[in-house]
Amino acid sequence: MIPKTLEVIESGAMKPIIIVHGGAGDISESRIQGKFDGVKVAVRAGYEKLMNGGNALDSVEAAVVSMELDENFNAGYGSVLNLNGEVEMEASIMWGQDLNSGAVTLIKEFQHPISIARKVLTDTPHSFLGGNGAKLFALEKGFQQVPPESLISESAKEALNDFLNKGDDQRTEIGKKDEGGVGTVGAVAIDADGHIAVATSTGGINGKMVGRIGDTPLIGGGTYADDNVGGISTTGHGESILKYCLAHTIIKLMEGGLDADTATRQAVIGMTARLNNTAGAITLSKNGDVGIHFSSKRMAWAYVKNDKVYYGIEHDQTLEEPL
Repeated sequence: MIPKTLEVIESGAMKPIIIVHGGAGDISESRIQGKFDGVKVAVRAGYEKLMNGGNALDSVEAAVVSMELDENFNAGYGSVLNLNGEVEMEASIMWGQDLNSGAVTLIKEFQHPISIARKVLTDTPHSFLGGNGAKLFALEKGFQQVPPESLISESAKEALNDFLNKGDDQRTEIGKKDEGGVGTVGAVAIDADGHIAVATSTGGINGKMVGRIGDTPLIGGGTYADDNVGGISTTGHGESILKYCLAHTIIKLMEGGLDADTATRQAVIGMTARLNNTAGAITLSKNGDVGIHFSSKRMAWAYVKNDKVYYGIEHDQTLEEPL
């Protein structure tokens, strides 16, 4: 059983919590350990920020940055490729106190799209930058360019070649046919002041058209945070998630009285029933209730509570280890 609710510190403040996901899809047995290792490293990185005076934004950014460095995930290094063999990444981040958000898309030459998205949130009057404008902004803010080819993993190359040869293999999870490899990443955190932040980052769908934009940078699709309700990060089939406004659908169900787990489950099942594609989501309510559900074969996730790391990847699975 997943421990559902946060404890409150004796002072009356909320005990910080962070939950992360590493993508939903047809993840093969051979990829499970890499997923577990990656989400546990990420959730610890985010939790360390919370324990050392950082706020929820610091926490979710740190967790996602960790996964953007890990080729087990479809974000940063290891992102899937478009039809031209290029990485085109996107990310979003949201602050629940005032609903401020930052998002970027069509990022090709930077290691950490999520950090650029955070700068959009903090340093501009806008919410969303894309393409060359996002590149110019990143350079202005001091982000270091990297050679685009340095972001391309061998697994991503193989997956694109499979797609080009067979034409029927557009997946968010890459690897050999019927063996998912990597996935979109996300994090949701609540800090000691009760503020909620969410961050989501992805490389998109394998073999996508050049310039394709999915759900991840869209507020209400891939990401949503509201201190009055909760926070959600989603993963899965992007076109379906954005049509269904999956993150915001979960928020509205919670606003209507459902707990985080029921709202997450109901929304993901509803999206899959309506659009015949799979997805997953992680949710925290404003009170720290946890929601985790996915309609895909597997989804890697982890969170910290009571000095333990809880994690899983299969349906109805919860493992734990000391923090």
